[in-house]
Amino acid sequence: MSAPESEPALSQAPAPVIDDDSALRLLRDGKLEVAGRLVEATNMTLYCSITLGAQRAACVYKPVRGERPLWDFPDGTLAAREVAAFEVSQATGWRIVPPTVHRDGPFGPGMCQLWIDTEAEVDLMALVRSRHPALRRMAVFDAVVNNADRKGGHLLPQPDGHVYGVDHGVCFSAEDKLRTVLWQWRGRTLPRDAVAVLAKLERELESGSLGRRLRELLTLAEVEATWMRVRRLLDTGTHPYPSEDWPAIPWPPI
Repeated sequence: MSAPESEPALSQAPAPVIDDDSALRLLRDGKLEVAGRLVEATNMTLYCSITLGAQRAACVYKPVRGERPLWDFPDGTLAAREVAAFEVSQATGWRIVPPTVHRDGPFGPGMCQLWIDTEAEVDLMALVRSRHPALRRMAVFDAVVNNADRKGGHLLPQPDGHVYGVDHGVCFSAEDKLRTVLWQWRGRTLPRDAVAVLAKLERELESGSLGRRLRELLTLAEVEATWMRVRRLLDTGTHPYPSEDWPAIPWPPI
């Protein structure tokens, strides 16, 4: 899978932002009102407004009761996996996953995530095939969380060049299931900044708050497997290759 060295042009216009702490408080405590449904999503995915005092934002709400059963993931666990992905994202400092919480809502408990508008002028196909630094960090993140479904449509490019990633319900399996469109760095030496982040993750998973938080959201075997994936990345010092036992790219890729 070859990829061009050039990167797609990204506008430098500043984007309105809400800081993560304020977003998390809004998502946890705000009043959630359903405005519509994203009909292309596999599981029930609701577009909502959320309000707390004078603060208001849009968000995505995925109730557990709307999750479609999967053969390779336990029923009713996808929302917790989305929150776990946010916790790992925060621990890396890369802010890959938008602020995400687990809370009650109009259709029961589920995942609630800040809605992120995208930079409309970015060509997603060109972005996916590029060597954009944000995507390289995301490739490392996906290897850590064992993302089984990194499609191009799960990338949310921003005007300032940042790229968010969403839809992490099928992550953290104890079995290797990495499927992604971001294989352009396979076998390449990990950047030094990524190695430093992985070393921090290893410590946090072993005896820090990240390990404790993930044990609230995942099984012990899944948390241990996450630590082992981090350890393997540190031991090899390289981006992983696709598995010969599992399809390398999700379908559809976008």
